[in-house]
Amino acid sequence: MTQTYWLEHAWLDPNVEPGVALDVRDGRIAEVRTDTATPPPGAEILRGLTLPGLANAHSHAFHRALRGTVQVGSGTFWTWREIMYATAERLTPETYHALARAVYAEMALAGVTAVGEFHYVHHAPGGTPYADRNAMGEALIAAADAAGIRITLLDTAYLSSGFGRAPDPRQLRFSDGTADAWAERSSLLKDRDHARIGAAIHSVRAVPAGQLATVARWAEERRAPLHVHLSEQTAENDACQAAHGCTPTRLLADHGVLGPRTTGVHNTHLTAEDIALIGGSGTGTCMCPTTERDLADGIGPAVALQRAGSPLSLGSDSHAVIDLLEEARAMELNERLRTRTRGHWTAAALLRAASADGHAALGWGDTGTLEAGARADFTTIALDSVRTAGPLPRLGAETAVFAATAADVRHTVVAGRHVVRDGAHTLVPDVPTALADAVEALRA
Repeated sequence: MTQTYWLEHAWLDPNVEPGVALDVRDGRIAEVRTDTATPPPGAEILRGLTLPGLANAHSHAFHRALRGTVQVGSGTFWTWREIMYATAERLTPETYHALARAVYAEMALAGVTAVGEFHYVHHAPGGTPYADRNAMGEALIAAADAAGIRITLLDTAYLSSGFGRAPDPRQLRFSDGTADAWAERSSLLKDRDHARIGAAIHSVRAVPAGQLATVARWAEERRAPLHVHLSEQTAENDACQAAHGCTPTRLLADHGVLGPRTTGVHNTHLTAEDIALIGGSGTGTCMCPTTERDLADGIGPAVALQRAGSPLSLGSDSHAVIDLLEEARAMELNERLRTRTRGHWTAAALLRAASADGHAALGWGDTGTLEAGARADFTTIALDSVRTAGPLPRLGAETAVFAATAADVRHTVVAGRHVVRDGAHTLVPDVPTALADAVEALRA
């Protein structure tokens, strides 16, 4: 059975086209018809600008409970981390499912159709495994399904508190003890229609150098995505130099971690050699500008990385806000502040990072474009809000990136199914209440 969507305006990379009909069959786009001035009979009408679904390539769902709380007072990444640990300690499979369902619903309202969940809260407090050793990961997979979006569960190896140091008591529930034990547990997780299983190395601080190759080999054997927090903080670089006499990037390269299916998250404090290693290996870079500025991490060398050959993607990470349009805008505006010049990326290039390249980083390479054969995941942004009214429709890409916000999303469609219609979530009727209740449950 074929469902037709009529798009008042559509971003068909790199241009905006008026009057586009998408025929959707079996969850994929069967045909794209331009120059369709009026809606075909029976078509779903999407007014505004329709984009491919957005990919949130880096998420820690439970960090959403920190919003507001961690903005009180001052401090550093390391003081922020103490509050984060306290929240992680209170999670159960049930409370995590409720929170993640609400967070993923918030993402759908923001036009996100796929999330990369960098998941490391594996066990009960104290490190005791649950009866189902993947109860927490399965809770996240089920939450994404309940919220109507795709998920790549990046099951994360987190084995130490620093170079040569065992996990501290708050980190015990993150650790499987060894990379081999991590691999055994992770192998029990299985792909499904809406979910992919990938791997992650939390950081070079959290996985001993001699065990990095085990995680890389697990991902290589499965042709799965592999993500890693990389050089987010200068303290990590200094500690790595002290322990191994090299940068974190060089350490990862020497142990076979870098490559086209690998994505470094943040990649903030890099040397010229680091940039060459990342780009030359085809390793991706996921920038998370709203978190990087919230935590005072710094501005990463995204332009240099892309020029060196590193594909760019975007994530909302700690969820200080959930707005991939803001992440795209921030990447350009941060670079303008740093260099005092404008126009490092076109609006089309920024949208590509937020859609097709983000999906590719998560293992959904057939998603993120409005073309025949692609998965039917797309989102529509209003062009008549107080933020977006005025510009010519042909400048819709620029309007989306430099003026619109998540509040302008009107529709989100995943696999041809309306998940958000007219600004309302069709599966989670009251997302604000779901969020408030889930966060309150972690305070109780």
